[in-house]
Amino acid sequence: MSRFIRPMALPRISRLSWLMGLYGENFERAENLFKTTALKAGRYQSQGHDGLFLVLDVIEVHAYTLELKLSYDMLDPVSGQPDPSAFIRVYLDTQQCEVTHCYVGRQWQDVLGLRPSTKVLVGHRLRMNSFLNKWLDYLDIQGHAPHTMLRVAENLLLTSA
Repeated sequence: MSRFIRPMALPRISRLSWLMGLYGENFERAENLFKTTALKAGRYQSQGHDGLFLVLDVIEVHAYTLELKLSYDMLDPVSGQPDPSAFIRVYLDTQQCEVTHCYVGRQWQDVLGLRPSTKVLVGHRLRMNSFLNKWLDYLDIQGHAPHTMLRVAENLLLTSA
C-alpha cells in the first residue's frame, strides 16, 4: 500500500449545468431582495447605503412568470437610457431567474448575430447571469430588501439631477 494518497479529481460540471445553477441562485437572491412572488405590475424604488436609487419595473405578471427590468435611477449620457440595466425573466414554477438582455433594444441577435454557435450563446448567457448574480449580491450588501422597495406612482418620471 502506498503511503501517498492520490487526490481525487473534482467532478467536472458542464457550462449548461453551471448556467442552470446560476438561474436557481439568481432566483434565490431575487426572491430574498424583492419577494418576487408578491410583486404586482408597476415601478418600485429603493435607496441603499450607497445613496443610489434602485428602480425595479415589474413589466408583466403572468401565472408562472414575471418580466422585470432592474436599473439604477441614472441615465447613460449617450443613449439616454438607464445604465446599468437588466431585463429579467423570473420563472416562479421552476424557481429560476434569468437575464434576457442587458441594454434597451439589444436582443441576443444584435449582440451575437443571427446564428451563433451553442458555445457562444451559452457563454454569453453565462456572462449576463454572472453579472446579475454579482449585482444582486451587491444590492443585498447595500441594504436593499423587500421592506425598502416602495411602489412609485405610475405618472411619476424618475430622473437623477
